This record gives sequence, C-alpha cells and structure tokens, in this order.
Amino acid sequence: MAKEKTSKASRRNFLKQSTLITVAAMAPPVALKAAEEQWDERLASAIENVPLNIEVNGSVHQAKIDPRVTLLDFLREHLQLTGTKKGCDYGQCGACTVHVDGQRINSCLSLAVMNDGRKVTTIEGLADGAELHPMQAAFIKHDGLQCGYCTPGQIMSAVACIREGHADSDEEIREFMSGNICRCGAYPNIVAAIREVKGGSKV
Repeated sequence: MAKEKTSKASRRNFLKQSTLITVAAMAPPVALKAAEEQWDERLASAIENVPLNIEVNGSVHQAKIDPRVTLLDFLREHLQLTGTKKGCDYGQCGACTVHVDGQRINSCLSLAVMNDGRKVTTIEGLADGAELHPMQAAFIKHDGLQCGYCTPGQIMSAVACIREGHADSDEEIREFMSGNICRCGAYPNIVAAIREVKGGSKV
C-alpha cells in the first residue's frame, strides 16, 4: 500500500512538472523576459545587502555590500584608498598586499565580507600623520622604487617580513619577499632598505 501511494505521488509530481514546463514553453517571450528580470532584481537586492563592519587604518566603517566584492575593490572603490594597487588580480604579484589583524594578505584574494570585524591596515595607514614609517623612509633613501606601482605592496610586505622574523639575512629577505614582484628590478635596493630597518628601527 505504501509503495502504491509513493508511486502515485511520484506520478503527480511528474505531471505537475511537465505541466509547468509546457506552460513555460508556451508563454510569450515577453512574459518570460519580464519574469526573469523580476527574479534578477530580487536576487540582486538580496545579495547586495550583506552587512560589513570593518576597521581600516583606525576608522570603523559600516556598509552593506555585494558579498562578491573583494577586499581590494572595497578599499579602492568604496573607501577610495587607492594606494593599494590592483596588479594581476590573481594573488601572484603582491601589489595589493595589506595587513589584516597584523598579518599580510593579498587583498585581491580575500572577499571583503570575510574580513568582517577585523582590523585592516593599508599603505595610507602606515605613516604616523606627516611622519613616514621607517620602512617608507628607507625605501626613499635606498631608492627602492622606480615606477612605484608595486611599492605600496612591497612596503607592506617588508614591514610584515621583519615582524614575522624573516629578515635575518639577505637570502631570507629575498625568500620571504618573493611574493612581491618588481618589474623594474629594484630588488637589491629593496633588500637594502629592509636590512637597514631591521638593524635599527622598530616596525
């Protein structure tokens, strides 16, 4: 008896689905398009209202954003902090490096909503007012930049490199800075800047 009821229910479901498919196929294209647009609007409204509470460079920001937005795009497009650069957008060049809760990350690989409640530091938040961070000053002194596009990411990684305890030799510095690409080839000067800060200043 139970098997017979299940069989009847299955047939009813099949007939319902078949009817719906038939009706959809016979519906005018205009009606289908209108229904699709209405669905798209409801979906867009749902996904664009994800709350985000994040601290960036000491300031708390609250927003409702599309959950697909990367931390990089949130910083650049929503907060206008354009010092963090968009390079490869695949986490391979390091131009977008920022600190999250003191750890360096590639912001192009992290969704903004994944950093809800966290503290983010960008290149704009590294200096103390008008006073440059020691690493920024060292990069200028040692000419650790040419075109400058990769420089913010290089500096953020360089600060983290010392904090992580990975700056005890030139070889170690090169190893732990290898995720940051400088297409101008300023690597020897970058190493010199990191070595100086490691030897004499706190980061």
